[in-house]
Amino acid sequence: MSRLHSSASALTVVAALAAAVSLGATAPAVANDKLVELSKNTDNWPMTGKNYSANNYSEANQITKQNVKQLRPAWSFSTGVLSGHEGTPLVVDNVMYIHSPFPNTTFAVGLDDPGKILWQHKPKQNPTARAVACCDVVNRGLAYWPGNGTVGPLIIKTQLDGHVVALNAKTGEEYWKLENSDIKVGSTLTIAPYVVKDTVLIGSSGAELGVRGYVTAYDIATGAQKWRAYATGPDDQVMLGADFNSANPHYGQKGLGQATWEGEAWKIGGGTNWGWYAFDPGTNLFYYGSGNPAPWNETMRPGDNKWTMTIWGRDIDTGEAKFGYQKTPHDEWDYAGVNVMMLSEQQDKTGKMRKLLTHPDRNGIVYTLDRENGDLISADKIDDTVNWVKQVDLKTGLPQRDPEYATRMDHKGRDICPSAMGYHNQGHDSYDPERKSFFMGINHICMDWEPFMLPYRAGQFFVGATLWMYPGPKGDRQTYEGLGQVKAYDAINNKYKWQVMERFSAWGGTLATAGGVMFYGTLDGFIKARDSDTGELLWKFKLPSGVIGHPMTYTHKGKQYVAIYYGVGGWPGVGLVFDLNDPTAGLGSVGAFKQLQHYTQMGGGVMVFSLNGDGPYDDPNVGEYSTNVIQSGG
Repeated sequence: MSRLHSSASALTVVAALAAAVSLGATAPAVANDKLVELSKNTDNWPMTGKNYSANNYSEANQITKQNVKQLRPAWSFSTGVLSGHEGTPLVVDNVMYIHSPFPNTTFAVGLDDPGKILWQHKPKQNPTARAVACCDVVNRGLAYWPGNGTVGPLIIKTQLDGHVVALNAKTGEEYWKLENSDIKVGSTLTIAPYVVKDTVLIGSSGAELGVRGYVTAYDIATGAQKWRAYATGPDDQVMLGADFNSANPHYGQKGLGQATWEGEAWKIGGGTNWGWYAFDPGTNLFYYGSGNPAPWNETMRPGDNKWTMTIWGRDIDTGEAKFGYQKTPHDEWDYAGVNVMMLSEQQDKTGKMRKLLTHPDRNGIVYTLDRENGDLISADKIDDTVNWVKQVDLKTGLPQRDPEYATRMDHKGRDICPSAMGYHNQGHDSYDPERKSFFMGINHICMDWEPFMLPYRAGQFFVGATLWMYPGPKGDRQTYEGLGQVKAYDAINNKYKWQVMERFSAWGGTLATAGGVMFYGTLDGFIKARDSDTGELLWKFKLPSGVIGHPMTYTHKGKQYVAIYYGVGGWPGVGLVFDLNDPTAGLGSVGAFKQLQHYTQMGGGVMVFSLNGDGPYDDPNVGEYSTNVIQSGG
């Protein structure tokens, strides 16, 4: 059981527990239904991904291909923090909830007068958390719970120091607080919480320090732990169901969380999950990816290292895994598989309607699985320059590696594509169900890799490799530009409808809309709009700082708005943020992004756009202290 802390007194926890007891058996479904209904309304953006399908798609269609050029700033908000701003704000019932990186401040502003802060929560944290954060002090967002009639609406947040906090959504007051991760061993929190029924899911970070990864379910009304499932170790701790991988026994079944490791290396074996979740109410499964094994030096951990690098389907109520597909057995390149899981319903090539899960992985492969049983349907290269793998065998699910790009000891691997950053990283991408297109923000970065041996010490970095990164073959290795791409992908026909190069990585992710326009932000500080069908650039706007989050959209009083965080940082921005010059610093990112400082600088906030800049301050008297003007005589 995790430690549960009262935010004010023991009475707070007692009240929360009493509220849970009084809920009755139907309460979880009611809360779940409320979130589904909220997500269907274009006025709201109530969770990461917009909805449980995590498709970042809005049916709002006021902004179209024809008028998107008329977008202008409507209002903005500064968080007062200068580090990487990942994720996206939430909008629920005419209130926008805004988060920041460390120190993880949360703000609520009303959409009628966003110049006034309704409440703010500024936690006091142990500053040593900054020292064990892998790749900047980012945070990927908030979660909203609509309440159950006894307990009111809550905002759930994670803090870098490993705590999870529930806030009263109306007042910002702490309702409960608990410790999920121990920073003394290097375990931090950067993930956005994820709410399903009466449960909030929390992942983990710290694989670069040898943290053993896990996902935990907490009772959202009380903060009490329901279950915790690890990525490595004994079956009961990994929480494998009795029918685990019964549809695909060749993926592996029981006993492998220990048998595929040497000795007890699984105890410091990584597999954290700090990315994104999706949920299917029909299967009652939630989906996510476990990350890279530890250390990065593959020589130090023989075996397949299960169940790191795995796409999971788990029962939300019990935590038991129905299936697990390991994409990169015995990872050699830090291809942490925590990326976005997008759900869709499409006809396969035989005409059969399938419930699908599509996942663009860091290893440079975009996978599509049947999300009911884990069947592997397709595994396409994100770009034809991926070279560590020749292809993925769809019958066995195994990658057919090219030994030329291995990373063994006493050898410097050269021109490995993708780099450890992956051809896709933390960006939350989108799916347009009308066009059946996945819009993906891509990294186009390769690397040289030289491993070295090192001992494990709790709370210290446990990597064991030196990296040099640079643009991929389609970029410019003289100017260090051409580090990114944006693509429209057809998962059924295994093709890219269109693609375009970007100066830097399209790190943050994409937004799809029913107006036929897709949006994304760039590291050099632009928000861009492209034609969803052709990829044609229709509009862009220069923001105060670079973007590592993804756009969102909402409607308010009949007008459609597009919002995006600005604030350069994250892994690509560590050189700029921390003023580093060694090209191997920042786990290799400093060299790759050495030109970024010539295009943007630090900042932090939200910019909101509308057609012609229409917004809450069209009436200049909104928010004024006084509207009376006293004329002086004479």
